[in-house]
Amino acid sequence: MALAKMKKLSVCARRKDRSKILDALQRMGVMELETKLEEDFQLDSTDTTEARASFVKQAAILDNALRVLDRYAPEKKGMLSALDGGDELTQEKFNELKDDKVKACEDASDVLKLEKEIDELKAAITRDEVRREMLTPWMSLDLPMGFTGTKTTSVFIGTLPGSWTREGLYEAAAAGLAGEAGSAAADGAAGAPAAALPLDAEVLYTANDATYVYVVCLKKDTEAVQAALRSNGFARPSQIEDGIPAHTAEKIEKAILARRDRISEIEEKIAGYAGRREHFKVLSDYYNTKAEKYRMIADIPHTDNAIFFEGWVPANQVAAVQQVLTEKFGAVVEAEDVPADEEPPTLLKNNKISASVEPVLESYGLPKKGKVDPTFIMSIFYIVFFGMMLSDAGYGIVMVLGCGLMLLKHPGMKTGTKKMLQLFFWCGLSTTFWGFMYGSFFGDLIQVVAETFFGWTGGQILKPLWFEPLVEPMRLLTYCMLFGLIHLLTGLLIKGVEMLKEKDFVGFFAEVVSWFLLVVGLVLMLIPSELFASISGQAIELPESVSLAAKIMAGVGAGIILLMSGRSNKNWALRIALGAYDIYGITGWLSDVLSYSRLLALGLATGVIASVINMMASMIAGNFIGKILFWIIIPLGHTLNLAINLLGAYVHTNRLQFVEFFGKFYEGGGRPFTAFKRISKYTQIKEDH
Repeated sequence: MALAKMKKLSVCARRKDRSKILDALQRMGVMELETKLEEDFQLDSTDTTEARASFVKQAAILDNALRVLDRYAPEKKGMLSALDGGDELTQEKFNELKDDKVKACEDASDVLKLEKEIDELKAAITRDEVRREMLTPWMSLDLPMGFTGTKTTSVFIGTLPGSWTREGLYEAAAAGLAGEAGSAAADGAAGAPAAALPLDAEVLYTANDATYVYVVCLKKDTEAVQAALRSNGFARPSQIEDGIPAHTAEKIEKAILARRDRISEIEEKIAGYAGRREHFKVLSDYYNTKAEKYRMIADIPHTDNAIFFEGWVPANQVAAVQQVLTEKFGAVVEAEDVPADEEPPTLLKNNKISASVEPVLESYGLPKKGKVDPTFIMSIFYIVFFGMMLSDAGYGIVMVLGCGLMLLKHPGMKTGTKKMLQLFFWCGLSTTFWGFMYGSFFGDLIQVVAETFFGWTGGQILKPLWFEPLVEPMRLLTYCMLFGLIHLLTGLLIKGVEMLKEKDFVGFFAEVVSWFLLVVGLVLMLIPSELFASISGQAIELPESVSLAAKIMAGVGAGIILLMSGRSNKNWALRIALGAYDIYGITGWLSDVLSYSRLLALGLATGVIASVINMMASMIAGNFIGKILFWIIIPLGHTLNLAINLLGAYVHTNRLQFVEFFGKFYEGGGRPFTAFKRISKYTQIKEDH
């Protein structure tokens, strides 16, 4: 329940050893580097922009090659393989794969070129499919779409809006010709032409309110026929393919098939690079690590012969870092305690159980230097409250087994994921405990199965070790508020500890002791009252001396708050007014205590829904089919209930910590410790000891 003690290291080393020193520090991964020095130091810096850009580019190529391999030659992984933190390699194996970097990078580039070719082929196929689709209306045309006629004839190939018949098209085209037949045709599309004209018209295709047509006439009638067609909305094709449409479509289809065959060939080639996946992963981490190293090189000031840098190291790692820097590189290393005017990074240090709750604390904010790390105390309340909210032994056992198996099967998972699973493991144990205390195992499933399948009539099988909340909800509400009060007072106590560490004795007396006296006094005054008896269902009598002491405590606490809450103000009238206003803050305490009624509400919700699921399943279990349906409904219903109430317990437990508990003392604002280390996106290197 404390922050890891940090030391500040100042290092001076030979410039020629700079690269090797950074390699060693990256490998150890225990030092956060700082490169700023006093302004009076006139030192040089190294421009590594080009080198870093090169490393980042190579890493990006390798990452993209891995993405392509995952698409065309995916690894065979289990459902929970995402939990693995990366491929574990020895340093010797890592070096062996890294030494093949030239060929591996060439292969990665080849993979990307092959993917680019696939993209180009797919784009060409899309274009060809569009061309083929556009040719569909012209498939019955035995002339090229761009054909306009011979020496003696003119040909019109195009579209007309609307739906046309061959007769109507003929008459529309003939309307521009002189003579009796043309006049007859001009009367409308309903009548047949009066006399045969040197004209032919064909409807090729009709669809989507458009008619695809072919009209041929003598050369001398071109203008008249063209004018007649245009008056009806005739338009040439916007895109014209060379050759006869049917022949062109056949060529396009062959081209599409050839491109698809080529894509299959390329996909097989890409799959052939699957054996290089491990090389790509190792080199991606290698180049990202190099890029980070060169970023640091650019920040480290130097002279012609020496480099200078500082950094933070956990106190228990200082000796190891000093030994490496001094013995291997002859560096001068000075270790010192945290200067009073500096804020070190925050590194949490807790036992195995409490460490699982660290991500919850980090999501709110890390403590600063000199502040209390509340993780240990928070973990106790967190696990207890979570269990009270879920409160079913069956659900708890499922959580314990599920999280436990994942932790055992995937020991190399990322730290954040591992801590979260460990948290739910401990919360599962708490849920199991409270489930047996309340007598709930998948609701009343044991009782329902015994009565439905075995005709049990001998009374309750699984009895609660404490009491049953559904039978005595007000009793549980009383305990929930009691636990809440203990939680809040603990937060106030931590605030008092921080004030004593800062030697703020007046503040401790005015802001902590006063509220302890007031709150505890009021609670002791409430216990023997009729209001408390009606809530808890039992009357409690306290000795007269205790009742008198409670009144004195509440009065003294209120008096201290009244007189000292506004102590920074010299105006006594205003000070009293501010104190009276702060006493009104007791309503906030009441609101906070009532917030813990969610321990009752969520616990009851879990049990009630579970019992309803069991009842619904038992209602249809009267025959053979019903019994089969029973064992379908039960797992589905309880899985859904577990998922919903697991989320509810997680959210509301966090709320009790963030709003009620932290609201009494916690500020946060600490900066997380960020070690200069290797980038391990794909691989984990197992160090040889």
